Amino acid sequence: MISCKPTNTALFFTSIDKIPQKIWETLDCENNIYFHRDFLKSIEKNHPKITFSYIVLVDENETPIAFSTIKIINFYIHALQNDFDFLKILGRKLGILKENKPLRLLISGNTFVSGEHGLFIAENQEKQKVILKLAKAINHFVKSNATLKNIIDAYLLKDFTNESLFITDELKKVSYNPFSVEPNMLLKIDENWQNFADYLAAMKTKFRVKAKKAFKQSAVLNIENITAKNIETTLPEMTSLYKKVAENSNFNLGEFNLETYIDLKQHFGKNYILKAFYLKEKLVGFMSGIINNNNLDAHFVGINYKWNKPYAIYQRMLYTYIEIAIERKLSKINFGRTASDIKSSVGAVPQDLTMYLRHKKNITNKILKLFLQKIQPTPFQQKFPFKN
Repeated sequence: MISCKPTNTALFFTSIDKIPQKIWETLDCENNIYFHRDFLKSIEKNHPKITFSYIVLVDENETPIAFSTIKIINFYIHALQNDFDFLKILGRKLGILKENKPLRLLISGNTFVSGEHGLFIAENQEKQKVILKLAKAINHFVKSNATLKNIIDAYLLKDFTNESLFITDELKKVSYNPFSVEPNMLLKIDENWQNFADYLAAMKTKFRVKAKKAFKQSAVLNIENITAKNIETTLPEMTSLYKKVAENSNFNLGEFNLETYIDLKQHFGKNYILKAFYLKEKLVGFMSGIINNNNLDAHFVGINYKWNKPYAIYQRMLYTYIEIAIERKLSKINFGRTASDIKSSVGAVPQDLTMYLRHKKNITNKILKLFLQKIQPTPFQQKFPFKN
């Protein structure tokens, strides 16, 4: 637990439970599930290895104007895979990343979900000023605590869309370095799609045939809802499948504890999606997601890769997300990062994302800037599956 005295522009809290009710009412941020107390508390409760803090920015009248979630994690070099091998080499050369010693990273953002889920800014605020206030508050948070001052190696503000860069590029003024990361894959749901058949009818023949083949391959799978009643008995197998997927990921900021699903299902009910995929009586996959406002955000999946190709498990999951979105009359699916090729084939398009990183050592940070500029998301072939 890291405590910090307030300043004239920021309040600091060590737990969601310690943030007063009046602040939540003034910010009015809980319409967005990622800034809802129950969501944040579920993440905090189930990840004891992460140090959580929360910053509330205030104006000259001490009125709350913004809210940021802060996490301190240990980032290990083995969390970088495949396309990030050059970062391993760079990290070793600069002495930033070592085999057995973690990089202590302070993050503003959601470490488990891609997108702008780390900073909420109230309406009618000068957002450029707010982002600089946040950077100042983070700096104060670390430097005012002797322990943090010694252990924090770098600062990361994550996942800003191109539309937000005119705001977040203010961070360059305080030595944060922008770099591109894997895009979030988005699918807009056509309002004319009344059912999945309408979605298929909108596709070019090649992609419609591909979809029908996936349904044929996966026809033997039994897809069941994971409920608050049966989740605890399913969790061990789900965790094993999730770890197989996580091991194949190029970049991980932390391992998600699937017991969080128990709380999320309890608090958000039918708006938290959990489905299990069984081959006979064996769990071979699961998918999760949350309905936030009028969007469906895909969260983690678990897959038994042995059966993935013959039974088109992952492809069927993507179509299942689409079925849910159409049935619930939602406007968009955020499929998240990774597997851009196959997500593209079901109609998703990339939404570019930018992160900002600053190392605490000035010289290291200047060298880091040169290398971060070279980072490019993994290229993929964008598909255009719809007729028009």
